[in-house]
Amino acid sequence: MMFIKGKTMLLFTPGPTPVPEFARVAMAGLTLHHRTPEFEAIFAETRELLFKLFNTDEVIMLASSGTGAMEAAVTNLCSDTLLNINSGKFGERFGKIALASGLKNVEIKNSWDTPASVEEVLEALKANPSIDALAIQISESAGGLRHDVEAIAKAVKEINPEIMVIADGITAVGVERIDVTNIDCLIAGSQKALMLPPGLAILGLSNAAVAKIGKGKGYYLNLASEIKQQSKNTTAYTAATTLIIGLREVLKHIEENDGIGKLYCDTARRAKACRFALEAIGLHSYPKTPARSMTTIDDVNASEIRNILKEDFGVNVAGGQDDLKGKIFRINQMGLIEPYEIIWVVNAVELALQKLGRRDFDGTASRVFSETYFKTMIEKSREK
Repeated sequence: MMFIKGKTMLLFTPGPTPVPEFARVAMAGLTLHHRTPEFEAIFAETRELLFKLFNTDEVIMLASSGTGAMEAAVTNLCSDTLLNINSGKFGERFGKIALASGLKNVEIKNSWDTPASVEEVLEALKANPSIDALAIQISESAGGLRHDVEAIAKAVKEINPEIMVIADGITAVGVERIDVTNIDCLIAGSQKALMLPPGLAILGLSNAAVAKIGKGKGYYLNLASEIKQQSKNTTAYTAATTLIIGLREVLKHIEENDGIGKLYCDTARRAKACRFALEAIGLHSYPKTPARSMTTIDDVNASEIRNILKEDFGVNVAGGQDDLKGKIFRINQMGLIEPYEIIWVVNAVELALQKLGRRDFDGTASRVFSETYFKTMIEKSREK
C-alpha cells in the first residue's frame, strides 16, 4: 500500500515493491552502530540466511543500488573484454559499465522481447577470444523477459571454464530457484523480491570468482576488501545497518512461513494466473519468454490503461522506457502479494478496457485468474 494525494494506492511496480509491515517495524527500531558486537550478530545471522537463499560459495552485501553491484562485478571479474547481452535497458547498462571502466566490450543486441540464444553467445565467444566475462540478466525487467541463463552459462563453461559468468538476478532472486552451478556472480537488490527500500545490493560469488577477484580492483567497490571483512561479520565501509536489519526480518519471515520454496510456488502460480487472465480479455504478453517477476503487456492504449488504473482504481503499475515508453505496462509479481490484491488489479484492467470502449466488462479476468491460481493451489494441497 502507498498513499498519493491522500488516496490509498496499491503499488504494483516491479521495484520498488511494497515493504511489509513486519519489516518496517523492525527497521523503525533504535539505530545501531555498525562496529558493535550487537550489529555483528545481526550481520552474521543475515549472512547465514543469504547463503541459504543464494546457494553460492560466498555472499557479499554492499551499501549501494543494484547498479553498484553490477559495476563491482564487472570491474572485479573482467580483465579484458566483457560480452554483454542487451535485450533491454539493464543489459545495455552492463556494456556501458565496461566501457566506462576502460574495458573492451562485445554486445549481443536483440529486441526487448527476444531472449539471447546459446548459439549466438557461443558464436560471439568464438569470434572474440579476448572475452573473459559474460554479463546477462536472468530477468530483464525493461520488458519482463526471462533469459535461459542456466543453459547459456553451462555452454559458456564447456567452451572455456575460465570465463566469468555474471548473472543479474535483481528481479529474479527471491522469485524463482536459480541453478548457480555455472554462475560465478549472482546479483540481487533490496527493493525487488526482497521487499525492502532501495539501497542494499547483494552478490553471491563462486569460489572461482573469489579466486579471480584476488586483491580486487577499485576502492569502494573492491570486492576483495569486502570478502575479507564480511567473513568477520563486518564491512569494509559503513554498512547499510537499517536495511540489513530489515533483510534479516524478511528472510526469517520467509523461512518461518513454509520456506522459500512456497514463495517460489506462489510467485509462479500468481504470474501464470495473471498472464492467463489478461490474455483472456484480449491483451497480449510482450516478451517471447515471460519472466515470473512481472507481467508485461504491450498495447496501443498502454498509457491510458495505466492512467485509468491509477486515477480510478488506485493501482500503480509501471510503464515502458525508451522505445517502449507508452507501449507497454508492467505488473509486479515479486514478493508477498495477497491473491485478493492481484485479483483487484486484473479486474481493474478489465474495467479500464470497458472505459476505453474496447470490451464490455463481464468479470472474465478475475474468473480466469481465480480458476488458474486456486485450482493449482488445490491440486498441490491434494498431493500432500
